[in-house]
Amino acid sequence: MKELTEEQIKRQDSVDNAVFNLIQELNPTDKEIRWDIEMIGEVRDVVEDWMVERLKITDEQGFYPYLEDNY
Repeated sequence: MKELTEEQIKRQDSVDNAVFNLIQELNPTDKEIRWDIEMIGEVRDVVEDWMVERLKITDEQGFYPYLEDNY
C-alpha cells in the first residue's frame, strides 16, 4: 500500500496550519475558533484553486500532496 512521504505529510500539515492561523488572525472577536478540518479544507480548496488554476504557479500535488486512487 502506498503512503505519503514524510515530506508530503509535512507539506499537508504546513498548509493546514497556515490556513487555520489565517482564520484565527482574521477572527475579529474574542470567540475561540476550534480546529475544524472541514472548515480548513474548504478554505484550503479555494486557495489551491487560485494557486493551481488561476495563478498557475504549482500543481495540485505541489500545493497539497495526496495519494491518487488507482482503482
